[in-house]
Amino acid sequence: MDIRMFVNITSRAWAMPILSSLHSGTPGRQAPLLAATGAGRTAFAQSMDHLIEQGLLERNPGFGHPLRPEFRLTELGRTVAAIADKIHNVSTEDDWPLLRRSWTLPVLTSLHKPSHFMDIKRRLPTITDRALSQSLKSMEARDWVCRSVDGGARPPRSIYIAVNTGDLISQVIAPKIAFYSRTAPH
Repeated sequence: MDIRMFVNITSRAWAMPILSSLHSGTPGRQAPLLAATGAGRTAFAQSMDHLIEQGLLERNPGFGHPLRPEFRLTELGRTVAAIADKIHNVSTEDDWPLLRRSWTLPVLTSLHKPSHFMDIKRRLPTITDRALSQSLKSMEARDWVCRSVDGGARPPRSIYIAVNTGDLISQVIAPKIAFYSRTAPH
């Protein structure tokens, strides 16, 4: 999966928890998934619609009442759900509010090796400076990212590295994601 698709999937707060729950055996109906994820109904419905639009979920034909449909993972959905479940397995329930933020997982994924701010920005084509800065600060506060200064560079530049739970999450996701660098026009 490429980074653009991963950014799009994680743009909905409850997408990864829903996928993880389905991967771990939660029935594909609204009530069990709501109970498993703890999502509110409106945000849950938006995330489900988003997952269907992305081709990760589909209605299970011939099952369920029309007003209480049953959903199942597509082939691509099973791949992403396995990643979501691995993230769930290396994190705690206290970690999920930060993990549900739009840029947390993509930024952690880009920190599979120590990186400068602009290196991270190049790997995440649509992130703004402000969103990246806020994401890094919130992960630093959680002790998932460590910032140090490269004094050998002129001017000195910050280096970011995933640590603790952030590093575990990064190592789970990064091997499954293809990064594309922006190239300057000729």
